[in-house]
Amino acid sequence: MTDSHDLADGATAAPRDPDMPEDALGLGLSEIPETAAEPKSALASDGAYRVLARKYRPQTFSELIGQDAMVQTLGNAIKRDRLAHAFLMTGVRGVGKTSTARLIAKALNCIGEDGQGGPTISPCGKCEPCEAIAEGRHIDVIEMDAASNTGVDDVREIIEAVRYAAVSARYKIYIIDEVHMLTKNAFNALLKTLEEPPAHVKFLFATTEVNKVPITVLSRCQRFDLKRITVELLTEHFAQIADKEGIKAETEALTLVAQAAEGSVRDGLSILDQAIAHADLDGDGTVTAQQVRDMLGLADRGAVRRLFGLLLAGDAQAVIAEARAQYRLGVEPLAMIGGLLSEVHHLTLSKIGSPSDAALDEATRQQIDEYADKLSFPALHRLWQLLLKGHEEVARAAIPLAASDMALLRVVHGASMPDPGELAKLLQNSGGALSQPPSGPATAAGNSEQALAETPAPPSSQSPQFPADFPSLIEALGQQNYVSLESTLRDVMRLVEYAPPRLVYQLSGPVSPHFLNDLREALFKMSGVKWDLEEKTDADAAPSLLEVEQAEADANKKAIMESPLVKAAFAAFPDAELLDSNEIEDKRSATA
Repeated sequence: MTDSHDLADGATAAPRDPDMPEDALGLGLSEIPETAAEPKSALASDGAYRVLARKYRPQTFSELIGQDAMVQTLGNAIKRDRLAHAFLMTGVRGVGKTSTARLIAKALNCIGEDGQGGPTISPCGKCEPCEAIAEGRHIDVIEMDAASNTGVDDVREIIEAVRYAAVSARYKIYIIDEVHMLTKNAFNALLKTLEEPPAHVKFLFATTEVNKVPITVLSRCQRFDLKRITVELLTEHFAQIADKEGIKAETEALTLVAQAAEGSVRDGLSILDQAIAHADLDGDGTVTAQQVRDMLGLADRGAVRRLFGLLLAGDAQAVIAEARAQYRLGVEPLAMIGGLLSEVHHLTLSKIGSPSDAALDEATRQQIDEYADKLSFPALHRLWQLLLKGHEEVARAAIPLAASDMALLRVVHGASMPDPGELAKLLQNSGGALSQPPSGPATAAGNSEQALAETPAPPSSQSPQFPADFPSLIEALGQQNYVSLESTLRDVMRLVEYAPPRLVYQLSGPVSPHFLNDLREALFKMSGVKWDLEEKTDADAAPSLLEVEQAEADANKKAIMESPLVKAAFAAFPDAELLDSNEIEDKRSATA
């Protein structure tokens, strides 16, 4: 059994700087020390280029990013001398599982620069054990790749070796990467040793698929679930690295790299390496957002969005022509349908008010917002279901291109069909019978963007009709069965300005999270135009209709109480109450 990382990059193992380990993979640092990387060069001592993912591997727990809970737990365990005999690190690729295992090995075997230290969460990095572990040459820290050593015989070597004390370290440590690749028999053979290992032995396991590890093994380990790194943290980390490398990079470009990394520091550093190389080809060396979009293929979203627009327009021939054009450029049918699904997802998130995707440019965001205003939630959900069904069919089809054509045509002809609620209204309005729609290219499926959005627009020869005033608007909402919106506007909306299609307001109380989107959609359906809705908290506003009614009721009650007859009645009956009709009914119901 050998250390698979010792000679990973060449036939010889040249001496390495302990502060710059050769076997660096892609985990990030919160603060990159000067000793961990050359500021403006990624060249190794032998002149070979070292990728960022290896160059900026953390050497202490303080350099890990995004795993604070795990570091705190380990630190407390070391301080209290409550160290488990087996640890299991799990998480997605590139978040630091193997790096954490090596750092634990350092922490447990560090002896300090004076040679008198004990286990610590902050290994010195200068003593002989720290340097040897960093360089992958410590005789008592054995790394095993379970993907290559899966059988009982490989595990038997460990079982035989654990009986012997460590040669020079405090603990003999076995790091088994991708431990889920061990066979069932190998796991069973390891169980007894894993449950009661000698005091000088520690097991450190790493896996991306913890569900494949037997529960009998999991129950014998202290488990740490390493989290995906957030986009914000990755962006900050990549900015530090770009500064160390002497590379100029736009913040938006680094954000795009962080989003493409999907929480993996290693993936992100690999993409950043590629982006730097891409920028160098343009001459000035600056990593720009547009270059990153082009490099990652984000510009291809424009073709997907063009196809989506043709679907909304209901032009069947143009849809098929565009799909064939993308196929000739190398876009697989399954990827094309997947892109359309992603587009519907972006539109739906935009419609509920979620923040815009930073990977999109400003023009694209505006187009998405425009589509989101035009398409109703039922239409978006129907598009999603139709495309999702098409995705499943294309994935298992013998002829994917033909299956994608049929799926796209089904979207063109099926997305504009009325939902059950709309169909019920049509049946009710027609007395239970629906007339046959006229045929022809323009109306074959009602496949216009207007029909798909299910939002009737007024005739172009007529001006839109708006309610005369704000109370009339509230009444119109009630007549259109927008009962919840009618109640909200009546109770908590204070009017600042009513100039249709503009409405400026304040809110005197809480509203539904989807209130603004629901109101905008309702007003669009009623008038056929998009309304400008704005909340101004610092402007003078009229009281809400409910507040007006309450003020009038209080004034009336006060006038009644000032009446000489009422005053005389209360003088004769001090315990009497003045109740309105609603309060009387409530008391009757309570005593019934």
